[in-house]
Amino acid sequence: MPDPDKRMINAPSMDDYRPYIDGWRPGQQGILMGKLDQILRLAQTNSLWPMTFGLACCAIEMMSTGAARFDMARFGAEVFRATPRQADVMIVPGRLSWKMAPVIRELWEQMPHPKWCISMGACASCGGVFQTYSIVHGVDQIVPVDIYIPGCPPRPEALLDGLIKLQNKIRSGRAKNPFAEPAGRMDGR
Repeated sequence: MPDPDKRMINAPSMDDYRPYIDGWRPGQQGILMGKLDQILRLAQTNSLWPMTFGLACCAIEMMSTGAARFDMARFGAEVFRATPRQADVMIVPGRLSWKMAPVIRELWEQMPHPKWCISMGACASCGGVFQTYSIVHGVDQIVPVDIYIPGCPPRPEALLDGLIKLQNKIRSGRAKNPFAEPAGRMDGR
């Protein structure tokens, strides 16, 4: 007979909770009377739809993150959308050439608000080992970036960690303003 004071490791208790809404715990009253902004952020957090998009070797790691072994579905981000008009997260995996930069910018502008960007890998974050004139030294020169994931290429667990950090930023309201201008402009101004 199991001891009632000891619980199994996987059995939930009232002490185990995720703070979806500030200060709310399971069993408390008033969940429907929460602030509308907090409820909207909760909905946005648990339904991130990344865009199907890949530039280089990091795209293979991004694809494997969506497979059954790593299961992005646990975080509400399993629906990779084929069109930017249905996506709200742009994951930029791999090196970005200046020739591809206007395409990235156009895809970013076609995404509806609110939208977020994840820079995946050393090449997308800072140009990586390709210190040449043809590679953009950081995708943040083209679109505003919310989360940087280091590595060459980063493991699928790192992308999952980046998604969790993005969810935490959205939930807390600290996510970058989706209307912000990127650090550099395409027309040189």
